Amino acid sequence: MIRVLVADDHNLFRDGLTRILDSQPDIEVIASVDSGEAAVARAAEIQPDVFLLDVNMPGIGGVGAIRELREINPQARILMLTVSESEEDLFTAVRSGARGYLLKDASTNQLVDAIQRIHAGEAVLNPLMAAKLLDQFAALPKALQPTPEMEELTTREQQILHLLTHGLSNKELGKELAISPYTVKAHLRHILEKLNLRSRVEAAAWAVRHGLTKPPV
Repeated sequence: MIRVLVADDHNLFRDGLTRILDSQPDIEVIASVDSGEAAVARAAEIQPDVFLLDVNMPGIGGVGAIRELREINPQARILMLTVSESEEDLFTAVRSGARGYLLKDASTNQLVDAIQRIHAGEAVLNPLMAAKLLDQFAALPKALQPTPEMEELTTREQQILHLLTHGLSNKELGKELAISPYTVKAHLRHILEKLNLRSRVEAAAWAVRHGLTKPPV
């Protein structure tokens, strides 16, 4: 079971979300709270597998809670579920350590899939927000680009970086390249090590900055 903590200050929405998630065979909501402070207070006690946080809540809010949750557990898997399409909220959440950013107009299937993927160690972004994030990274001054290390990447690793810019999951990457998701995961680990990056989102941004939006030759 994937043990989830839900934090949202709208009671009706939170209760409905809890019922939806509890109806899934592999997900259990172990705590439902109405603030970032409450999420932090419960974190050490119950140690959820995934935190599902709203961005804008009274007090420290969801983004403020990310930092404290990461101090309690640096490996905390955090998914933001929000109505906010603000680039500032998105960038702050990702920089603080969120592993996903999903808008509240997502379907039940999209939400469940996002929780499962984040629990498995992947990162998930709403397509609109992913585009905003990549655009922002692409617009950074050239001086801020990572040190070029393209020569160290294998052709397969460059192919995976290219496909990451299209937001593909490990399963989709594997299908596209005719390899298993486990092999994809191994390649991603090597890519992050070689480029000194922390996540697939950073890897996708690196690929955009270095022209891998086009298939490698």
